Amino acid sequence: MQINGSLLSNPLGLALASVLVLAACGGEQQPAGPAAAPPPTVTVLEVQTESVPLVTELPGRTAPYLIAEVRPQVTGIVQQRAFTEGSAVKTGELLYRIDPATYQAAYDSAKATVARAEANLYAARVKAERYAGLVKIEAVSKQANDDAAAALKQAQAEVSAAKAALDRAKIDLGYTRVSAPIAGRIGRSAVTQGALVTANQAAPLATVQQLDPIYVDLTQSSTEMLGLRRQLESGSLTRVGGDSVPVKLVLEDGSEYGHEGKLAFSEVTVDEATGSVTLRALFPNPDGELLPGMYVRARLAQGVNDAAILVPHAAVSRDQRGRPFVMVVDAENKVENRNIETGQALGTDWVVSGGLAAGERVILDGLQKVRPGAQVQVEPAGTPPAAAPAADAAAAE
Repeated sequence: MQINGSLLSNPLGLALASVLVLAACGGEQQPAGPAAAPPPTVTVLEVQTESVPLVTELPGRTAPYLIAEVRPQVTGIVQQRAFTEGSAVKTGELLYRIDPATYQAAYDSAKATVARAEANLYAARVKAERYAGLVKIEAVSKQANDDAAAALKQAQAEVSAAKAALDRAKIDLGYTRVSAPIAGRIGRSAVTQGALVTANQAAPLATVQQLDPIYVDLTQSSTEMLGLRRQLESGSLTRVGGDSVPVKLVLEDGSEYGHEGKLAFSEVTVDEATGSVTLRALFPNPDGELLPGMYVRARLAQGVNDAAILVPHAAVSRDQRGRPFVMVVDAENKVENRNIETGQALGTDWVVSGGLAAGERVILDGLQKVRPGAQVQVEPAGTPPAAAPAADAAAAE
């Protein structure tokens, strides 16, 4: 670039020349613009179909296997309570003793009545046999013989009636000893020694419950039951365990019960008020951990889905309406928003019943860096992190 000498001879010309020189230099070397950022890297999981059990979780309450309310069958004063409340009792074990004095007297009286009736029977039999011989030689009239025979039959009937009364008195005397009708654990006593009890009173004296094994009554909606049956009939689900369905319990504190039970009964009618069906499971209870009336949750393996797709919980998001969706990477490494249908939770995964196919790639990590339609770099799940380049290490130093 050439500059006129006269222009350099004055200060104004010198400043103008400097501006021209800087402008020429700027035109010859332009600064480089910012480099384009590389696509973000995301971790993806290629989903595949697999067989998973269909586990249904139902609410329920425990109920005793056997229950018997102890009531008196005779009236009297309680002389003794022979058990400790809350203890285990055996069948036939003495629980209460009612004052037997009046019943013992009635038994003795009935016994004496039997003896008197048997004595009358003996006299009537002897007379009837004698008259039967005499009537043959016409020593007595036929009418007298008939009366003797009738008296014999009446005496026999009186003996039978007296023996029946004796049996009844013996039974009543036995009822003064109130015993356990079943083996189990007995609750609190409603009466104490000295209380008056009446025969077949409405209020029980105590209740005995057999708790090993123990029932768990569950409720399942009729809609779920119909859906399960249709899936089994269509073949999308395979029945497990034949007719025996295993059941596991989750207790109120969230812990899992240590013994596995089995489904024992399914109600044949639907409750009109709730629209639910009652299922009954049977569980061993050797340690008495389960008590009647406890609220539990039961997990039933009712079938096997042979074409299930599992997606980790971390990969599933929900929109403003609460509908689940995942981010999927297509064959061109572009991100797509995909609505899905989720079923049960299996550990840390959701069982996806619709919206995904085997072989598709779901984003697990890096969701915050992408949006639908964005280009990404794909890193399969489980790939170890790459080592930092040497240049980056040198720059860090």
